[in-house]
Parts: sequence; C-alpha cells; structure tokens
Amino acid sequence: MDPSSLRVAALTSGRMTPSSRFRVRQHLNGLAQLGVVVHEFTPIIQKYQRIPCFPAGLSQKWTGPIYPFWLTVKWASRLPGILGSWGHQITWLERNLLPGLYTTEFALKQPLVFDVDDAIWTDSDRSYRSARKIASNAKAIIAGNQTIARWFSQWNSNVFMIPTAVDTVRFRPPESTKTGAFRIGWIGTSSNLRFLEAIGTPLRRFLTENPTSQLVVVCDQRPNFDLGPQLVFVPWSEKSEVDLVQSFSVGLMPLEDSSWAQGKCAFKMLQYMACGVSVVASPVGVNAEILRKDKPGLSASTDEEWYRALTMLKRNPDLAHRYGRSGRKTVVSNYSLEAITPQIADVFISLKTTH
Repeated sequence: MDPSSLRVAALTSGRMTPSSRFRVRQHLNGLAQLGVVVHEFTPIIQKYQRIPCFPAGLSQKWTGPIYPFWLTVKWASRLPGILGSWGHQITWLERNLLPGLYTTEFALKQPLVFDVDDAIWTDSDRSYRSARKIASNAKAIIAGNQTIARWFSQWNSNVFMIPTAVDTVRFRPPESTKTGAFRIGWIGTSSNLRFLEAIGTPLRRFLTENPTSQLVVVCDQRPNFDLGPQLVFVPWSEKSEVDLVQSFSVGLMPLEDSSWAQGKCAFKMLQYMACGVSVVASPVGVNAEILRKDKPGLSASTDEEWYRALTMLKRNPDLAHRYGRSGRKTVVSNYSLEAITPQIADVFISLKTTH
C-alpha cells in the first residue's frame, strides 16, 4: 500500500444489505485508485437480521427478554469494526451500528463520516434522537439526496449530498432486443413490498386485459397478492439481479407520499434506467425530480394513472425505447461509479487536510 494513501475503516450493515453494497462496497476499487484505501468491516450477523426462526410479520419485541439479548448479540458482532476503526485515519459509518439506536458510535475513531441513504429519523422518537446524536458527533455527513441533506444540516454543518451510484458496466442494456411477453418488473427488499402491493388493483386490471403479460417480482419474499401464473416470483440473488432487470419491459417504483418515502434515493428506478428499461414511478421525492428532468418514463399517483401508464408503454414500444435510452444516458452521466466515486474521495481527502 502506498504510504501516502488515506486509510478509511468502513463499518457496513451486512454482506447482502443493499445500502452496504451500493453506498460503500462497490466504490472500494475506485477509491483505492484515488488514494483512499478502505477496509470494510462487515458484521457476522447482519444488522437487520431477525431472530432466527421467529415468524415474519410479527414484532420481535413480543419475544420479551430474547429481543434485547438478540440486540446485544448483534452489537457484539460490530466490535471488530469499532476496535478496527482505531487502526485507520477516518471512520466511514453506513447508518447506525444498530437500526434506530444510538449505542457505541461515540467509541468510533474520529473523524467520523456518517453515511445515510434513507429517512432513518422517521421511524420513532428514539430513531430521531439517535440520528441527531450521531450527526452531531460526526465530522461530516454523506446524504443520499437533498431531503436527507436538509434534515441533517440542522445538526451538522458539513453535509455532502452524494447520490447512490449504479455500476453501469454491470447494469447495462441487454445485448439483444427483448422479445416475448411484456414483463412488468419490480426489484427490492421485502420491507418495501407494501408499496408494490398498494398498486395491486391497477396491476390486476392490466394483467387481466393483457393475459400474455407478466408481473416479475424479484425479492426475498413473495408479495401478498395472487395474480395466478402471470405473477412470476424470483428469489433475489446477487448473481441474477442484472439479468432479471434487463429482462423487464418496464420497471415499477411505487411509493407512498410520506416522510419516509420522501427520503428514498430512487435507486430502484436508477437500476432500471441503467439497463435501458423505461419506468413508471410515483412522483415522490427524488423520483419526481428525475421523472421531470430526465424523462425516463411516466409518473403515476392514482390507480387509473398506473393502469394508463402501463397500457401506453405496452402499446407504444418505440416510446418505451426512447424513455429507456434517455434513462441510460442520465445514469451514465450523473449516477455512474465514474461520476460518484470521486465525490466520495473528495469528502475523505477534505477531512484529511483539516485534521
């Protein structure tokens, strides 16, 4: 390692956690080329892991004393990162050490860079207080969008708005033209399935009228609606995610208009766009900004608008193709690793020169 390189300890949430993969891990090679060498500390028990064998959909707090014990076990899995941060010049913390809690962030090596890509303060009063306290103690905040940046600016004057990047070498348009069924696609984690389920009525109407079309859901959990054989559920895997997005005719990003959704970074939409897939999305937060400025697809707020948007894109493949080309161009220019990694490097280098 070049002795002049800046050494950074990155404490991430888990091996397969999206924020860890896309906010931190995919930048490591590029950062090293820019003189910022990052050592990632990933917990053995990922931060959002539920109590083993506990039924999904039920609050873990019903387990009584088992829940605080489980939190303690998960905190213990963060110890290598906490201790390891002291062997580096800067600490890069991806969200809290534990979800919604302030624990031992004070013990991390300073200067601390707090990286946030969701409205983590909206979950509860405790989440609000913990986010505020970490932000107040950090030397810099990296915020995924302007909504997040504005909120954290109340507690920290050194806030950098840096979007989540897409690897446009991996996420790219397919080499051959898509043929076969019209495939409406959605990719994401089960915590966001409720947004997809909220537009079940227009999806069912569209699929009923277009019996050869499909809804492809790529997730760790099947959605709670039954569309018969037209619903294709594919368990998410890192290996297959790009091929699946490339197979979509249109990508969906529905959201509710809430404080939490306002803090979303439109990453799902950016993945579709990188693959040249036209989108239909709720005009909420960053979604609205991208839809208005970059024209990668259509916006939809009501059931009727969702139905009409899908119908229009199916009937007008040339229009869908133009939207796809526009989206790809936007991602390459503004959200690629080449565009974003240097911005992250600049944050760390600025801290090196001031400490």
